[in-house]
Parts: sequence; C-alpha cells; structure tokens
Amino acid sequence: MDFKNAKVPKLPGGGISSALLGLGVLGAAGLYGAFNSLYNVEGGHRAIVFNRIIGVKDRVYPEGTHFMIPWFERPVIYDVRARPHLVESTSGSRDLQMVKIGLRVLTRPIPDQLPTIYRTLGENYNERVLPSIIHETLKAVVAQYNASQLITQRETVSREIRNLLTQRAANFNIALDDVSITGLTFGKEFTAAIEAKQIAAQEAERAKFVVEKAEQDKKGAVIRAQGEAKSAQLIGQAIANNPAFITLRKIEAAREIAQTISVSNNRVFLSADDLLLNLQDMNLEPVKK
Repeated sequence: MDFKNAKVPKLPGGGISSALLGLGVLGAAGLYGAFNSLYNVEGGHRAIVFNRIIGVKDRVYPEGTHFMIPWFERPVIYDVRARPHLVESTSGSRDLQMVKIGLRVLTRPIPDQLPTIYRTLGENYNERVLPSIIHETLKAVVAQYNASQLITQRETVSREIRNLLTQRAANFNIALDDVSITGLTFGKEFTAAIEAKQIAAQEAERAKFVVEKAEQDKKGAVIRAQGEAKSAQLIGQAIANNPAFITLRKIEAAREIAQTISVSNNRVFLSADDLLLNLQDMNLEPVKK
C-alpha cells in the first residue's frame, strides 16, 4: 500500500486544547510573578535591591512590603540594629608588660550607606572589618600606657579606645554605639610582682605599727613611773605632815580584806587575836603637839 499520499484526518477540538494550554502557561507565569514580585522588610531591617542589568540600586528600602521584578531583581536585607561583639587581644604596654584586654562593642551599619557597604564589604561586613580594626586600635592605645596606668586610668583608656575605634569604623560606614572594657589580665610575672609589692607594703605597715606601739608603750611607762614617783612623794609628804595618814590607810586595807573574805566561797578561820586584823595594836590616839 502507498501511504505517501494518504491524508491524516484532523482531530476535533485541537484548537481548544492549544488555547487551554496557553491559558495554563499564562496562569502559571502570573502566579509565579505574583508570588515572587513582592518581598517584606521586617522591623529593624533595611533592604537594597540588586538588578541583573544595572547592578545594585542606590535606593534603601524601609520596613514594609515592596515590589520587585522577578528573576531580574533580588532583595538584600540588612539588620540595622545594634549588635554586640566581644573581642580579646593581647598587647604590650609601654613598660613591656603583656596585657590581655577584652573589649565589648555595639555596632550597626549606617542605613543610608548600605549600597556602598554591599559593594565594598558584602553582607558579612562585621567579620571582615571589626576584628582587624579592633586589634589594631587596642595595640595602639595600650602601648601608650604603663601596666599600672591601665588599672588606675581605666576610664581614660576606654574613652580613647572608643574615640579612635569610632573614627576607624566610620571609614567603613559602620557606627559604634558603645565601647567598654570587659577585662584586663596581666602576665604571671607582673601579677607576682604586684603581690610581692602588696606583701612588702603590708609588712612595712606592720613594722610601722610595731614601732608606734613601742613608742606609745615607752611613753606610757614614763608617765606611769612619773605618776608612781609623784604618788610616793605625796604619800611621804602626807605621812610627814600627819602621822595618822598611815593609820587611815591600814584601816582602809583591813576593810577591803574583810569585805573580800566575807564574799568568798572559801572558809577562813582566824585566831581570836586577829579578828580585828591587828587593828587593836594600832595607836588611834591623836598625837599631841
């Protein structure tokens, strides 16, 4: 059989299928465009748009929902809130002491300069810039002070680090909200020297106290001896002027002894001759002049 001149019959409804297929393609493209032409910028964020034809646009998009051309454009969203960064650096002081200093900085990108940041640094700008400028700044500032000055002038050192670091970060369009020193650690030799100095200072204070105490004891002994000498002089004068003074002192001594014996828990036995503690032997008659 010869099939070269045979005609294939047309199927009914072929035009309708093509139309439906075209409508399906258009609908799918419309749905793709609808889902990929909008993007959201959350609170505390900013967005820039990269266009495949003209590159990064200079406009910075605020919070909210924005339109873009699917496939030709894509958004790059930055977090513009302040974020903390902890950095530790070991530096040498002016007196050649090794100091380990910890620094905490709060940084954020300058929103108006996000297109420049993306062109020059990319999205991970913090990791590319902050470690290098922080280490360099710390070494430059710490080298200007002695180890002891870093402790006594901590506020001044922190302020100088902040001023210098703020200037360096501004060159990369990064703002610093706060800079603070979190810790200072010195080498073992310097720590041992400080401890030895403190011990020596305490020993010196103790020796000074001992000397002062000896001086006070000496003065007390002199004053006590002078008082006893004066007392003996006064007693001698009293006895010379009035012999009854010694009798009065005997009576007072006897009264004290009797009072002590009366309140004692021990039993005391006295002979009949000593009941009055020898007061009967005293001559209580007034001396006639």
